[in-house]
Amino acid sequence: MDLRVLPIAEGVLAELRTVDDAGRGIEPYVDEAGGAPLRCCLRRVRAGERVALVSYAPLRRWAAESGVAPGAYDEVGPVFIHADTCAGPDDPGWPEEIRGSRRVLRAYSGEGRILGGCLRDGRTGLSEQTASDLLMDPAVAFVHVRAVEFGCFLFEVRR
Repeated sequence: MDLRVLPIAEGVLAELRTVDDAGRGIEPYVDEAGGAPLRCCLRRVRAGERVALVSYAPLRRWAAESGVAPGAYDEVGPVFIHADTCAGPDDPGWPEEIRGSRRVLRAYSGEGRILGGCLRDGRTGLSEQTASDLLMDPAVAFVHVRAVEFGCFLFEVRR
């Protein structure tokens, strides 16, 4: 199955660079150390890049576009983005640079309800296959990949 790995959309990023999903203005800064996972281009921050840590509600935004209510599944969490427009991912495939060691994959229905999920702990090489397996269920509309320790949204996967 061909998977589409989706960063945060550019139009959404433009909004988040003004006011985040918690209603706060952003506070850009230069990251001298680097290393945090960027959700705009699905790679890690390079030392010296200008970034922002913003609140993002991926399911809320998807639900608004889809005309459904996320209900209790609505979550707002922190994500790192470039403070200024970037070119997006260099590669449309699985983002190796932010693969990480522990990930949770959550499958959602077209109504925005969680249908299941899977924890990948130390064997994240299986994450791509797990996303594909979850998407084989026709009831699954998309999969969110998140970091385990902080619960942060990393990216979305679709057919």
